[in-house]
Amino acid sequence: MRPRRSTRSAAKYFTLCFTLSLALSTPHASSANGRSAGPPAPFFAGSPDAATFRASAEAELKQAQEGINRMLGVQGTRTIANTLEVYNEAVARGENVAYQSGLLEAVHPDSAYRAMAEELSQVSNKFVDELSLNREVYDALKSVDVSKADPATRYFMMRTLRDFRRAGVDKDEATRKVIAAMYEDLVKTGQDFGRNIRNDSRKILVKSAAELDGLPEDFLKAHPPGPDGTITLSIETPDYAPVIRYAKSGELRRRLMHEALNRAYPANIEVLDSLLAKRYRLARILGYGTWADYITEDKMIGTAKNAADFIARLNDTTLKRAGEEYAVYLKRKQEDDPTATQVNRWEMSYYGRLIRKRDFDFDPQEVRPYFPFDRVKQGLLDVTSKMYGITYRPAANAAVWDPSVEAYEVWDGTKMLGRFYFDLHPRPGKYNHAAKFTVRQGARGIQFAEHALVCNFPGGKPGEPGLMEHSDVQTFFHEYGHLLHAIFGGQNAWAPVAGTATERDFVEAPSQMFEEWIWDPAVLRTFARHHQTGEPIPVELVQKMRRADAFGRALSTATQAFYSAVSLNLYNRPPDRVNTDATVAELEPKYTPVPTMTDTHMQTSFGHLDGYSAYYYTYSWSLVISKDMFSAFDKKDLLSPNAAKRYREVVLAPGGTRPAREMVREFLGRDYDFQAFDAWLAGKN
Repeated sequence: MRPRRSTRSAAKYFTLCFTLSLALSTPHASSANGRSAGPPAPFFAGSPDAATFRASAEAELKQAQEGINRMLGVQGTRTIANTLEVYNEAVARGENVAYQSGLLEAVHPDSAYRAMAEELSQVSNKFVDELSLNREVYDALKSVDVSKADPATRYFMMRTLRDFRRAGVDKDEATRKVIAAMYEDLVKTGQDFGRNIRNDSRKILVKSAAELDGLPEDFLKAHPPGPDGTITLSIETPDYAPVIRYAKSGELRRRLMHEALNRAYPANIEVLDSLLAKRYRLARILGYGTWADYITEDKMIGTAKNAADFIARLNDTTLKRAGEEYAVYLKRKQEDDPTATQVNRWEMSYYGRLIRKRDFDFDPQEVRPYFPFDRVKQGLLDVTSKMYGITYRPAANAAVWDPSVEAYEVWDGTKMLGRFYFDLHPRPGKYNHAAKFTVRQGARGIQFAEHALVCNFPGGKPGEPGLMEHSDVQTFFHEYGHLLHAIFGGQNAWAPVAGTATERDFVEAPSQMFEEWIWDPAVLRTFARHHQTGEPIPVELVQKMRRADAFGRALSTATQAFYSAVSLNLYNRPPDRVNTDATVAELEPKYTPVPTMTDTHMQTSFGHLDGYSAYYYTYSWSLVISKDMFSAFDKKDLLSPNAAKRYREVVLAPGGTRPAREMVREFLGRDYDFQAFDAWLAGKN
């Protein structure tokens, strides 16, 4: 998942990720103004305390405003150098603070620090949003002749002017003031939504270890009974995923899922209602029928209707097949309970495991011993180093916001490409999913690309191997795919279209494609070794895992179609016609045969409803593209640098400087299509 700062254009921070330089005024190479210097200091250079961060953020915002003033003060002919490049640097500085404060409000261990970061996030987003409504700035940019510039510059200019117009810059002054106030209010509402999710880390008590029957041994060791004999379980991923999959007690699974699906309830019901109403009103002021019409316009899909048609296609493709798979689940449950007439949501993962064990001779517990966290992390770095010819160095001089956080530099030969941070284990108050956060968009001549990977994996405690589910490894590779995309795409000149700032419904495709590597026996055997014996994972075990994975794809895809439909249908109509509970209850049976879990409110913790808003469909849309792009790789040697080099150059490195469709067409030699996706869905690859 990959977040985005803007309240208008994409995910804010649920779907999201960020490094800060406190040497904020230092470019990393020769800049448009003739300055030069070495690499800037890393995020938290000098001191990670709140006062230092606030001072540095305020200084960078001041420099951003000074850059805009300098641009507006140009006399005579406006050029790329005296107008567009100056604007580029000013926007980069303003967005730096928005990205960095957005990261810290999501991950800092101190609640007072998080509150301060929220305040700075509001201030920096206000700067960027008001800039997007500044008619003088728009007119200045519009007057620059880029007709003879390179294609990336022309595309940047097109996107920039388009985004100004979409923001409302062509409205009268009074309307622009109203829009600016609404942007500011939306930032705060989105913060409320995310904060409620982060802070509601629910737990349940288990009376004795007997209730944990079926769970892996390492899980039991990590959850010893307390003095009164009870055991505490959390809804966070390291506890939640194993319990839902392995616990024999259906009541235990039901209790934990009930709490997870009620995260941030009831607080976020009102917040979500407010978010829907405010976005609808903003869309109407901007001249659109609904927020869905507005937010899909600049995506690959183009319109809300096209999004609805795509979701309908998914439903048509998957619902019948999902029903057939569900019947297999029910038949298996009836072996335990002949009176059963349905398989409940909290039973799906459990019975799915039993079916795969019986029909495919595969149990996910078999692979867990081969995925100790530290080996997986090093394996990920080794795999990408070989594929792309890059090296990683610990950033020894980088202070961090928590002792568990690690910092690295990325090098291509003698050239440093950027930095990243690993914040990979859960703690109270931390963002509780997985995402790549931007710290700084790379911009050649201005600043290095810096990003952070924020996840919640097992491990991180002395003496614990941190055995990961294969699905955890898949998540790790997915999110790291975002990170590499951001760093490789952060070598361009124009910060607002650097990194992963491509069309938002394409941005998941590269990270989804990178998931393919963790299904390949040869790739896995480079790092997946038994945490006790050191033996590499058997090829036969990986092959069984692959065969077992084909079962349940229709149900999984149907669930994604359901989430996509919820996302779109909350935003494609007036808010007075939306009751979020009723919408969820109405849509779920239309998209999936799994019965609704009563007395739950999944939408209150569905953070994408703030970030991706109406276009959660992007995960399925991107998956279609990713499956097709993967067809261009040599399946016999996924570590070969040949295809990876071309893929990096054609798809990743351009960032948002070209339309995504053009990049994919050049890489494949044709337009993408559904054939590879349909074959995957049918279990043929």
